[in-house]
Amino acid sequence: MFLHIVGSLALGFYLILPLVFGKVAKLTPAAQEGTVAAVKTFNTYAQIGLVVQLLTGGYLMTKGEYSAAWMTVVVVLFLAIGAFSGIMGKPLRQALDNLRNNKGIGEVSGKLRTFSTLLCVCVLLISFFMVYRSII
Repeated sequence: MFLHIVGSLALGFYLILPLVFGKVAKLTPAAQEGTVAAVKTFNTYAQIGLVVQLLTGGYLMTKGEYSAAWMTVVVVLFLAIGAFSGIMGKPLRQALDNLRNNKGIGEVSGKLRTFSTLLCVCVLLISFFMVYRSII
């Protein structure tokens, strides 16, 4: 259970990500590059946390009594988080390349805001269903 909670703390990064991408356009180009590079690194660590969540969550599901509906909802949300965080990797790389070539992040900033918002919503939903698993 401890490792599962530590893994969920790694996913907490996605809760503040929409706020970060909402303000990144107002920064200087050097600060934008540093921010995007940090987000790219944190995204990698959060994906490692997601693997920890998969392993520990699978183990915990075998030890408990959970409804099939709850397990389905949680697995779908888990897969959505994994998909959105993986898909967000390409716009992050593009943003870094654009910033290093003095082009700005205007082209990919919409994608980054969209995926960060979707990730935030999915992490909030999965956390809600983890706490209130008797709802489903």
